[in-house]
Amino acid sequence: MADHMVIASGRSSRQVAAIAEKLVQRLKEQTGRSARIEGKETGDWVLIDTDDVIVHVFRPEVREFYQLEKMWMPADALRSATLDRLRADHAAEEARRNQI
Repeated sequence: MADHMVIASGRSSRQVAAIAEKLVQRLKEQTGRSARIEGKETGDWVLIDTDDVIVHVFRPEVREFYQLEKMWMPADALRSATLDRLRADHAAEEARRNQI
């Protein structure tokens, strides 16, 4: 594993690939270290492995689908986020019922 994980988004496949490419280039220039990169060809989800930091760059739809933040979120924060989502869904359902 790594010490840190960064999750970022680009607005399009082209931007995701460009963000990843620029990050790898700057890492090499500033530290002399090479990073391993996967997924740049498709640009939906690019993974950059720098050994101690893993960077994920997603298109927004792909980021929403995989929801890595929830996978690595502390249990208390996940419970709180889930309860907040359930409350919001319930409130929206009540509002919809009241309009009928």
